[in-house]
Amino acid sequence: MTFQPPGAHGETFPVHQTKRTDITELSRNQLAAWFEENGMRAFRADQVMRWIYNRRAASFDDMTNINKGVREQLARHFSIRPLAIVDDRRAADGTRKLAFALEDDNRIETVLIGEKDHYTLCISTQAGCAMGCTFCMTAKNGLIRNLTPGEIIGQVMAAQEMCPEDRPLTNIVLMGMGEPLANYENVMQAIGIITDAENGLKFASRRITLSTAGIVPKIDLMGKDSKIRLAVSLNAPDNDTRNTLMPVNRTYPLEVLLDACKAYARVHRDRITFEYILIKGVNDSVGHAKQLAKLLAPIRGKVNLIPYNPHEGSPYSRPELSAIEAFHSALIEKHYTAMIRWSKGDDISAACGQLAARK
Repeated sequence: MTFQPPGAHGETFPVHQTKRTDITELSRNQLAAWFEENGMRAFRADQVMRWIYNRRAASFDDMTNINKGVREQLARHFSIRPLAIVDDRRAADGTRKLAFALEDDNRIETVLIGEKDHYTLCISTQAGCAMGCTFCMTAKNGLIRNLTPGEIIGQVMAAQEMCPEDRPLTNIVLMGMGEPLANYENVMQAIGIITDAENGLKFASRRITLSTAGIVPKIDLMGKDSKIRLAVSLNAPDNDTRNTLMPVNRTYPLEVLLDACKAYARVHRDRITFEYILIKGVNDSVGHAKQLAKLLAPIRGKVNLIPYNPHEGSPYSRPELSAIEAFHSALIEKHYTAMIRWSKGDDISAACGQLAARK
């Protein structure tokens, strides 16, 4: 029996002689099932995963503690295909924007952000995005397709190779191109391997943050399926304003979204991060800030204020510094934890809302 792992939309990949499946597309359980179906013992899955994710084997021939017959079987059915970096741009602040070419010649972008003693990686989960947020450049492309688990993991593996030992990659944010919860199964499979402490990439769940526009049923599911941190792209303190900025709010309005956030915070005993992009004349008044503080008061969380990052063709602009500081002060006066987050890499269009790789 030939094993066919799930694809980007739940379909199966036919395994052909000329098109072998990238082995990073398989979860540990899927790989173990393939071994058993082909008359081999399931523990081989752990061996293969350690070679790929811990030792970074470039080929099956490198897996010297696996006998030759098994390696030949693997090579006939699978391949090891790292994502191809087709562009690497560096900002004045040291941020790097990496463009990857996918197998179908689409492009995705990933941002590597330098911190004092470590790196943070902002990864994409879709090529394009269907959410239609009016302030985001990625939304202009629409959704091209979901990324596969291997394509999500591949971004992390490529970035790890770029980081020095004394300043490693320790934090991952799923805040790049796409809505992670709209690609739920593939994202959760990738996170499972990224956080696998024995056979995977060994990241701590608490070092991974998923940012969503607010797909409520998936937030509920994520609360049961993972221990990663949740960030919500909020951007407005009332439904009318949020409807204009984020069409998803018409399906899952603020009262429904915030109930899901309360439940997630209770289950994980962790603070929710609310991201709030400040847009001049739209959501940046002191009145908006007071309304936001009242809205979020029942929820254990914090607010990251992100001054809007302009891009070509956008109808919006960034508020004056005085307005940004006044908004921040109004939240502090209401005893709400809030920080102004100045995006890095805006000179190479790597800042929040500016990712939009094309073919």
